[in-house]
Amino acid sequence: GSHARPQDTAPRIVEHPTDLLVSRGEAATLSCKAEGRPPPAVEWYKDGERVETDREDPRSHRTLLPGGSLFFLRVLHGRRGRPDEGVYVCVARNYLGEAASRNASLEVAGE
Repeated sequence: GSHARPQDTAPRIVEHPTDLLVSRGEAATLSCKAEGRPPPAVEWYKDGERVETDREDPRSHRTLLPGGSLFFLRVLHGRRGRPDEGVYVCVARNYLGEAASRNASLEVAGE
C-alpha cells in the first residue's frame, strides 16, 4: 500500500478565482493555484457539474493551464444560451485530501 510520507501535505488553494465579466467572444482566465505534495490534480466545476477541458476533448475551447487555472479561448455566448456563464469552483486533490476554492461567477456581457 501507499504510506504517507512525512513531507507530504494535503492540497491548499493559494490563489482563488475572482468574479469575471467578459465580453462575448473574448478570452478569459479563471485563476486557481494549488499547493501540496504530491502536487494536487485540479478540476473545475461549474454550477456543480465537472467542467470538460481540452484534456478530455481536444476540440474544447477550455484549457486547463499547467498551474491549475482555467483558460477560455473565447467565451461562448449564443442566442440559445450562454454555456460558459455560471458559478465556478476549483478543486485540488491528492491522496491526503482535497481543497476547494472560493466560488467565482463568470458573466458574459450581452449587447
